[in-house]
Amino acid sequence: MDELKILTAYVNDPTQVSIDTYIKNGGYKAIEKAIGKIAPDELIEMVKKAELRGRGGAGFMTGVKWGYIPKDPNIAKYVVCNADESEPGTFKDRLLIEKDPHQIIEGIILTSYAIGAKHAFIYCRGEYFEGLKILKKAVAEAKEKGILGTLEITVHPGAGAYIAGEETAQLNSLEGYRATPRLKPPFPATNGLYNKPTVVNNVETLCNVVHIVNRGVDWFCSIGKPKNRGTKIFQVSGHVQKPGCYEFPLGVRLQQVLDAAGGMLPGRTFKACYPGGSSCELLTKRDLDICMDFETLAARKSALGTASIIVMDDSADMVKVAHRLMQFYQNESCGKCTPCREGTRWTVQMLARIEAGKGTYNDLKTIDDVCNSMISNSFCPLAVGAAPPIQSAMREFRDEFEAYIKRNPDADKPQVMKIAYPYL
Repeated sequence: MDELKILTAYVNDPTQVSIDTYIKNGGYKAIEKAIGKIAPDELIEMVKKAELRGRGGAGFMTGVKWGYIPKDPNIAKYVVCNADESEPGTFKDRLLIEKDPHQIIEGIILTSYAIGAKHAFIYCRGEYFEGLKILKKAVAEAKEKGILGTLEITVHPGAGAYIAGEETAQLNSLEGYRATPRLKPPFPATNGLYNKPTVVNNVETLCNVVHIVNRGVDWFCSIGKPKNRGTKIFQVSGHVQKPGCYEFPLGVRLQQVLDAAGGMLPGRTFKACYPGGSSCELLTKRDLDICMDFETLAARKSALGTASIIVMDDSADMVKVAHRLMQFYQNESCGKCTPCREGTRWTVQMLARIEAGKGTYNDLKTIDDVCNSMISNSFCPLAVGAAPPIQSAMREFRDEFEAYIKRNPDADKPQVMKIAYPYL
């Protein structure tokens, strides 16, 4: 299967950031076709029929989400473009922000029109310094040319918190509070930003809306497979020859994406990968022919997520990989709930002990138990995503964990954890 560049068609043109080039290449045609000519409800129905799923990780049906917004014109409504992008291995939104910002703005305009919003926000990862400048300039250009109409778009830099990628934590951050998740229900569609109905959509999701309006529902549904329509920007990083973004129809084989990225480094063989960012179960050699879509990966107990493929070759030490990943989640835990705050820390301590050659076989069971508790009892998706990469590493590469444990002469003896509480 060959690449199909739709969202990324002009990313190699350095002038595409300019509104003039964007218009020359067919930009802002979708709003001409939609606004005042297609009723908002009809636009929502188009997105539903196109079966566009969210590209930020969860894969929820976009049109269905829009349909939950109350129709009352007297209630203020908001659109939030989630450009926080802090999942390890993810950089597709950065590509679109820095190379084709007006495509994002056009998607925001269409979404705002569909739900009746007068104010939209772009919540951009704070570390994207160049991207923030480009977005602000693009919004100013669109406003100057009268393209925004009465819509106000605010570009808001995030504060570097991983948890701010979760939609309710992001809304708290936008309101000026600490980025901690809210209890759901109520959902943002009824009680979102400033307690008003709000649609939160990812950058890539909003860009797809532009092409659905331009080329039609039937065209969009001709790409991909049922329940997995359209293309996906796959980000490939790690031990490959050509790391980068590759746009393929949903359902492409894993091996085809790896081939597009140049294959493995010379002299190395594929060992494993995280297919949707680090918050999912590992795929191994037996999965090289797997279809990269939401349902197939869910059936494999993994996830498409952000389609960020972190590739590891035969030189990777899976104990060190697991330890480093859990350190990341420990550092990024907001601390709101005990299973996440304490579970990530306990797991880091046990993995550190194993890596130091002081672990026991009982540690592996304890880590698995703690991870199960994190999945079952945590308040938000952070810990739910932190556990599977560790559990799958222990399951698929148990021999590597046991090799470290065997260095300990007391490996068969149970060990009492010595918990440190640095914050007390």
